[in-house]
Amino acid sequence: MQYAAPITRLIKAFTGLPGIGEKTAARLALFVLNSKKGYAEEFAGALMAVKEQVSLCSVCMTFSDTDPCVICGDVTRDAAAVCVVSDYKDMVAMEAMAGYKGRYHILHGSLAPLKGVGPDEIRLAELLDRVGSGSVREVILATGFDAEGDATATYIAGLLQGRGTNITRIASGVPVGGSVEYMDGATLGRAMAGRKTV
Repeated sequence: MQYAAPITRLIKAFTGLPGIGEKTAARLALFVLNSKKGYAEEFAGALMAVKEQVSLCSVCMTFSDTDPCVICGDVTRDAAAVCVVSDYKDMVAMEAMAGYKGRYHILHGSLAPLKGVGPDEIRLAELLDRVGSGSVREVILATGFDAEGDATATYIAGLLQGRGTNITRIASGVPVGGSVEYMDGATLGRAMAGRKTV
């Protein structure tokens, strides 16, 4: 179907979002078109506010509208424990757990040489600076358990060896509520390797 040029432009803008195909983009564009003008103005304002008011925290590299961010500025949190995650969504997931009371470092990616992502493309230098300051007691590696996440964790652990910091990796294996019979071999292998005395 041939849309008017402004609608086509909006559809094209929506298709630039991850996971949004052309049909979904068209539905979203038509929703905006059929909504009240105030909604469109609020939507546009929210987009611009994110771009203009949110930047990286100078300490942990998270997205924030303050510097330092709320977590880094919270004196009740343990500044000597730093949980390293690949991206902002991982930090949000860790916070939803509500059990971790340390701070974070967001890498904004994982090492992926085949995709051209090396150590200089992620926020490793900032992590090394934090550890080098001598204020970090433990670095918790909470990158994913795929090939890229494992490579990133291994690389960081190698960089931090001998710096007087305890380096740990979050556990992996059978999820809570999971049934062993439905687990794949790699997951069960990790669970077996990480077993503990009870």
